[in-house]
Amino acid sequence: MELSLLLSVVAFFTVVVIVFAFGAATVAPSSVLGSRLREIGWQRPKAQSKPAMTRMEQAMDPLSRALPESPSQVSQTRTLLIQAGYRSPQHVTIYRGLRVLCAAIGFFSVFLLSGFDSPLLLLGLLAFGFFIPRFLLKRKLKERQRRIRLGLPDGLDLTVICVEAGLSLDQAMMRVGQDLNHAHPELSAEFHLFDLETRAGKPRVEALRNLAERTGVDDLRSLVGTLIQTDRFGTSVAQALRVHSDSLRTERRQRAEEQAAKTTVKMIIPLVLFVMPSLIFVTVGPAVIQLMHIFLPVVPGKR
Repeated sequence: MELSLLLSVVAFFTVVVIVFAFGAATVAPSSVLGSRLREIGWQRPKAQSKPAMTRMEQAMDPLSRALPESPSQVSQTRTLLIQAGYRSPQHVTIYRGLRVLCAAIGFFSVFLLSGFDSPLLLLGLLAFGFFIPRFLLKRKLKERQRRIRLGLPDGLDLTVICVEAGLSLDQAMMRVGQDLNHAHPELSAEFHLFDLETRAGKPRVEALRNLAERTGVDDLRSLVGTLIQTDRFGTSVAQALRVHSDSLRTERRQRAEEQAAKTTVKMIIPLVLFVMPSLIFVTVGPAVIQLMHIFLPVVPGKR
């Protein structure tokens, strides 16, 4: 009797230990048995977690949804952001949220000061706050394009030297991107992205077109067209780059001469508003004061 009771107790504890060990091996994330059972399919695969949102994106996401936009407008905004140097998808959310936030700040600031007494001012500041982020984005885009345009002739000269030294076009652009990292960082970043696309297996023609679309610079777009034609017809890349570099330098000199010729016209407004009144007061003022001293005693009733 005692032997049967002892065997039953031992069997009970054995079953408990086996069940506990099997359950622990199945639930433990690092166990081989658990991974094999999950691979068989008895456990549903967990949904892929979305990338963590930054605090800025979390704050701007509800505001960006407050003003729905069509896919074409979102695509246009995305293009402007990429050309301005903001390539992350979350920058679209931040940009749209900033537009709504600036518009709300302008509206509520006027509402707290004057209420609904000035509806035109309310609408004016609402529109001003809504369009000021786009204005700043356009300024950033034009400044970045200007820096790329200024650094392009130097980059072409280095590319010509690398190509004539025996490097291919892809290797030459990669080398030029490394050398221009400090002098022209924007152009260096674009050449680096071109190198990454070609290494990833994208055709050179498509990578060159992406390079032109990312920047939006007309000089770079014409360079891309020249390189595509050179690659298609098999002509000398170094000769084409040298000719294009000379034309870019000529255009840059002509652009500088054009800006210098416009300075005389642009100086008219500050001259009329600030310089001419001072000259008039200095030259005509003493004569007017002397005439007043002479003629005022003659006027009846002024004696």
